[in-house]
Amino acid sequence: MAHRRASKLISIGIFYDGSYFFKASNFYKFGHPRGARLSLEGIHNFVISKVAELEDVEEQYCHIVESHYFRGRLSAQSASASSQLEKERIFDDVLIKAGILTHYLPLDETNYQRPVEKGIDVSLSVEALDLAHTRQFDVVVLVACDGDYVPLVKKLNGIGVRVMLLGWDFAYEFDTDSGQKRREHTRVSQSLINCVTYPFMMSRLIDDRTSQKDAIINGLFVR
Repeated sequence: MAHRRASKLISIGIFYDGSYFFKASNFYKFGHPRGARLSLEGIHNFVISKVAELEDVEEQYCHIVESHYFRGRLSAQSASASSQLEKERIFDDVLIKAGILTHYLPLDETNYQRPVEKGIDVSLSVEALDLAHTRQFDVVVLVACDGDYVPLVKKLNGIGVRVMLLGWDFAYEFDTDSGQKRREHTRVSQSLINCVTYPFMMSRLIDDRTSQKDAIINGLFVR
């Protein structure tokens, strides 16, 4: 095995599109044989392992120095009325324990049945680019799927920051709280895959039969 260089510290920033991550986690909990939610700690361990491998350094020299989670959020009154307030607080505790900073934007509740999320991609992009300059990340990790993040990636590439993408393609049906069937499906933008330095299609890695005994892959799920 080739000896890895061990003199350079690799600074990593992780940015979650929270709505996308939540949907992917729901898929593995309710629509996949794994039957478990995605683990934030497991994702961070995966990132460190892969960054060390790709940047040719020992894992101990790879440090996640910033991690941020962006998502639209219901007003307290709406969340309480729809029994979401306690669930949101519980997940806040999970994020805090994982050392992830939260950025919540108010949802557009004009249509009370289907509140709309707006501005998450802009907020995430501004924060990631600003921190890439001030904290001088070597690698920025995006947990996202939308082609709207392509301009951010191109800007990061332009200042010499490598970008890792963690993406999931998935489709499944589930029962809503009102008892109706609903179909959820998401596909990662090909333009986003093409412009990042290190693309990882996580759905493919997880379903690969050769990964069934891989501790890093199995660690992606809450036990």
